[in-house]
Amino acid sequence: MNTCTPSKSLTGHGHRISLRAATERDAEAFLSIYAPYVAKTAVTFEYEIPATEEFAARIRRVQEKYPWLVAEADGKILGYAYAAPFHERAAYEWAVELSVYVAPDKKRLGIGARLYEALELILKEQGILNLYACIACPEKEDEYLAADSVRFHEKLGFQMVGKFHRCGYKFHRWYHMVWMEKHIGLHGENPPGVKSFGEIGPVIGGILEGN
Repeated sequence: MNTCTPSKSLTGHGHRISLRAATERDAEAFLSIYAPYVAKTAVTFEYEIPATEEFAARIRRVQEKYPWLVAEADGKILGYAYAAPFHERAAYEWAVELSVYVAPDKKRLGIGARLYEALELILKEQGILNLYACIACPEKEDEYLAADSVRFHEKLGFQMVGKFHRCGYKFHRWYHMVWMEKHIGLHGENPPGVKSFGEIGPVIGGILEGN
């Protein structure tokens, strides 16, 4: 499988956007997107910007089983999204947690939705049934955190399933955390085991080209 082959370009608001699978070489570009969220927002509760090597290791760990996708235009990375285990115990095999980050100056162009749509199709091929998102949520919107992520997930069919009150502390303020959920498959008896990202290589190209 050539995971670096980009999809056909798509046009949106003047940007020709294509999707592909990430590589560890993307770590530095990903950090340029992620760093402002760490330093200037409560979107992530991470305090310190990780080193490039640590971020590359995160990509490697995720792709042992799950997709990590990139959206780019004219060779510039605009955003990324990935799936990770919801919980390590075997009973949770059919559930994953999703994350998405888009460059601050490229928001509201549909990039995040395009990444999520491709992720969902790939995860469905793998045999995943439940998608979850863990989202920082303000009691009252402020300069560090709005409710944009909650609204984004609602538009994509996620439903609120839990709220933890004032559990995250950043910028000398307390923030809530919510869980949102979406089912993408049927929950029958004896579900087949989940395939790894590598095992479904032949279908990934088609999914990315269609998104």
